[in-house]
Amino acid sequence: MHAITIPEPGGPEALVWDEVPEPVAGEGEVLVEVVASAVNRADVLQRQGFYNPPPGASPYPGLECSGRIAAIGPGVSGWTVGDEVCALLAGGGYAQKVVVPAGQLLPVPEGVDLVRAAALPEVACTVWSNVFMISHLRPGETLLVHGGSSGIGTMAIQLAKAVGAKVAVTAGTKEKLERCAELGADILINYREQDFVAEVEEATGGAGADVILDNMGAKYLDRNVRALAINGRLAIIGLQGGAKGELNIGALLHKRAAVTATSLRARPVEEKTAIVAAVREHVWPLIAGGHVRPVVDRELPMARAAEAHRVLEESGHIGKVLLVAP
Repeated sequence: MHAITIPEPGGPEALVWDEVPEPVAGEGEVLVEVVASAVNRADVLQRQGFYNPPPGASPYPGLECSGRIAAIGPGVSGWTVGDEVCALLAGGGYAQKVVVPAGQLLPVPEGVDLVRAAALPEVACTVWSNVFMISHLRPGETLLVHGGSSGIGTMAIQLAKAVGAKVAVTAGTKEKLERCAELGADILINYREQDFVAEVEEATGGAGADVILDNMGAKYLDRNVRALAINGRLAIIGLQGGAKGELNIGALLHKRAAVTATSLRARPVEEKTAIVAAVREHVWPLIAGGHVRPVVDRELPMARAAEAHRVLEESGHIGKVLLVAP
């Protein structure tokens, strides 16, 4: 089979479509013939040499995929060869075949075609686990999403609106904010021109955001705490603005607020299985009912992964960029 390999870390040109050994499903695993994968920021970091796969994971990039089950390993039940699925991965999505723990498989939701299903697992699992399982967003509360037009952002907007929350988003262009509004965002903030702390305060009558989903890390830490409501929850899922920042504990105590920071890729299979099960229970019916949909910017052949990475690094996309396997 073929896969995107990274012989040496570097720019997008470091991604090489090459012939590699075919993986074999072990105990509790299935082999998936990949139809499509999606590009994530973590893939860019891996290509640059900053984010290696966890021990035992595939060395190839790709944190999610869609496809058909090609083989089933020992100890797996509930799935059959030929089933159309999508999957949360620790790596290996940029390939024609990938091995997946059975607990990280999801059926393709009703109303979504097999290619576009590749845009769902990583964002659905990230948003549901952080915004709902950890931060417990409730109907009537306000969620602030940084990077509202990203894959994560577009999913967060839709899920929050589906449960009856109010949504504020930040984005860097008018076009991106307009797309966020189409998905249901109530408060639109251009971070290049506006102060999101002041905008959220004004829009909420001084209350602030009950939950903030943050992909920036250090750069936004102080302002995120200031933007929180009393009993607010800040969920940090990315470090695009740096890893080290100063936290005002006094402000945190005053607001009786909480700060959590999580990653999905390195979690044990058991934790991922629990998250995937929750997504199947809570998110998949919303997709089948037409309340939530994958947002896809473009589809490219998998061998052109370098081009897809350039698109992501230029940040001109809205939603997900997909790679379609030959």
